[in-house]
Amino acid sequence: MGAPFGLKGFARLQSLSGETEHLLKLKSVFLKKNGCTQEYGIEALELQSGTLLVKFTGIDSPEEVKKLSRAEVIVDRNRAAPLQDNEFYYEDLRGLSVMRCDGAALGIITDIIEGGGGSLIAVQRTNGTVSLVPFKNEFIGEIDLEKGSAILLHEWILE
Repeated sequence: MGAPFGLKGFARLQSLSGETEHLLKLKSVFLKKNGCTQEYGIEALELQSGTLLVKFTGIDSPEEVKKLSRAEVIVDRNRAAPLQDNEFYYEDLRGLSVMRCDGAALGIITDIIEGGGGSLIAVQRTNGTVSLVPFKNEFIGEIDLEKGSAILLHEWILE
């Protein structure tokens, strides 16, 4: 969730999928910040010049919005944007085993981080260290949700 907008408690909301139509129908969402998740009712949703604005019930000032900024907005799966081929919900990627092409285990995906140049996956390696890998086709091969695995194409990226 983004910064406050105006003086009445509206916040900028960024859709990771880039789609907003499905969000305009929401009545509530969960916000996750600092490991805590809480449900918030939605009083109003507006689309202004391509920016999605949300007003949560009981949040009536920019100061209250600031306390929620940078929270992760969680939407029920049945209300999330529909997926296209080779698209995944971030939540489905967490916990996948990261494997070499030969099937050797390298670690587990623990998080997905939005970066300026695109998304990064956090891989907790079998030795306990955490490495960040760009979530791009050059580095991540086949993702198989049924098998619970993602193929890392270049092991050197973990170093």
